[in-house]
Amino acid sequence: MKAVRVHQQGEPEVMQVDDLPIPEPGAGQARIKIAASGVNFIDIYQRSGGYKVPMPFTLGQEAAGTIDAIGDSVTDFKVGDRVAYAFVLGAYAEYAIVALEKLVPVPDGVELRQAAASILQGMTAHYLVSDTFPIQPGQAVLVHAAAGATGQLLVQLAKLRGARVIATASTEAKLKLAQKAGADDAFLYENFEAGVKEITGGKGVDAVYDSVGKDTFDRSLNCLRPRGYMVLFGQSSGAVPPLEPQILNAKGSLFLTRPSLGHYLLTREELLGRAGDVFGWIKEGKLKVRIDSEFPLTGAAEAHHALNSRGTTGKVLLIP
Repeated sequence: MKAVRVHQQGEPEVMQVDDLPIPEPGAGQARIKIAASGVNFIDIYQRSGGYKVPMPFTLGQEAAGTIDAIGDSVTDFKVGDRVAYAFVLGAYAEYAIVALEKLVPVPDGVELRQAAASILQGMTAHYLVSDTFPIQPGQAVLVHAAAGATGQLLVQLAKLRGARVIATASTEAKLKLAQKAGADDAFLYENFEAGVKEITGGKGVDAVYDSVGKDTFDRSLNCLRPRGYMVLFGQSSGAVPPLEPQILNAKGSLFLTRPSLGHYLLTREELLGRAGDVFGWIKEGKLKVRIDSEFPLTGAAEAHHALNSRGTTGKVLLIP
């Protein structure tokens, strides 16, 4: 089988397509014939050396496809079932071995490309709006990077929960995409603080969902109402410097949290619940998944350049 491998960390060009034996599943495992793999920032960090991974390794932690074989197990799955998964290394390949407990079924009416494009970011948006800061109808929230793959899903789910959504992006074209996803108001990064204060009458928003980090963090705190929630779930512009806790008091007894998806998938029930909701909303037409671009395995370096440019407006996929 073909697989995108990293033998030494570095620039995107260090990735190479290797020929490997088709793997065999063991007990409690399934072999997945991959239809599409998601490209994510964690892949860039692992490839570049930001995150250390034993060499050599196959990149990718998110995919959807069809079960091709199952090891010795008693399971609800069978060969031919359509499934998706996240947080299992080795998705940039034609086949992958995945523990059965990590798989979620993809329902009829949801394309495998949609599933691969939404399982990780969709579940991220799900826990952010339903658990980290559970949005109540009528509340106002600020969503940064609202034209990205996660941002567009986050805008839509916040609207489903009844929020007034204020979005940010880097260009006018991206602002239009955020508004198409449902944002009520949208501002460029350079003027979002003044815009939020103006349209909320100086009150501020109930929560900020920030995946940008260093470039937006301080101004985001200024956009919050007293006892508002600062939800920092990414750092595409760089890490936020250390914070003196007294600042949170001075700005209105604010709450600050730095969540990640893994801590909201501690049980199989949580995994099936979040993925089931996301795929159900896609099937019902309540959640739209935007795919920005698709590349073959041989185009993995180009895919990384595209994502790292922060110019994408939706999900980037690899198609074996």
